[in-house]
Amino acid sequence: MKLKIKKLKEGAKLPTHGHPGDAGIDIYALGEVIFLPHEQKRVYTGIAFEIPEGYVGLVWDKSSISFNKSLKIMGGVIDACFRGEFVASMVNLSDQKQVIEKGQKFTQMVIQKFEHCDIVEVDKLSETARGEGREGSTGHMHKE
Repeated sequence: MKLKIKKLKEGAKLPTHGHPGDAGIDIYALGEVIFLPHEQKRVYTGIAFEIPEGYVGLVWDKSSISFNKSLKIMGGVIDACFRGEFVASMVNLSDQKQVIEKGQKFTQMVIQKFEHCDIVEVDKLSETARGEGREGSTGHMHKE
């Protein structure tokens, strides 16, 4: 599969694969973004994707950014029909100022095939062994 990407702004960087065979492609910040504690901001990339029909771009945290800086991606579904600039929303979960540097890889996207579904309202759902069981329904709750 080929993923078509258009640079929309001066200084934009094309995504890259960190290692051969990686599922995610690393995406780079167009400019510096400073996050105050618990602040949510947009991170611009200056690029647009042409994701093939029948596929979706799923945006995920980079573990180094989320673990070391407590910066979390908010949202994360890029549909095949979207042609605008990819702009990520991130929130600083820490009590300290955090910075994404210009040109820094800050998030990753996985391109994945999906099945389109027709929404059908019904009066009853099929039975399963789990039923309506929520967290801990398998009996393996961790106690602190």
